[in-house]
Amino acid sequence: MSMSQKTYSYSVFYEAAPEGGYVAFVPALFGCQSQGETLEGAEVNIKEAIELYIESLAVHGEPIPEETKSFQGKVQVPVPLPL
Repeated sequence: MSMSQKTYSYSVFYEAAPEGGYVAFVPALFGCQSQGETLEGAEVNIKEAIELYIESLAVHGEPIPEETKSFQGKVQVPVPLPL
């Protein structure tokens, strides 16, 4: 018996970690994150983390989120400094 397969696509954000390397996280999958010493390593690791995250949802009968739209932007927030 063969299993059918579906491919999911998610936005991944990468940040340089202060201690070195990179942290990767998936906003559409709450708490799904990983890291790597290089961007390439972080990408390999976050793909594995996404697969495990989705497998866990499936095993527990929970819906698998699908990302429909993704936006990225920056905002500036003025914060008064103490005197």
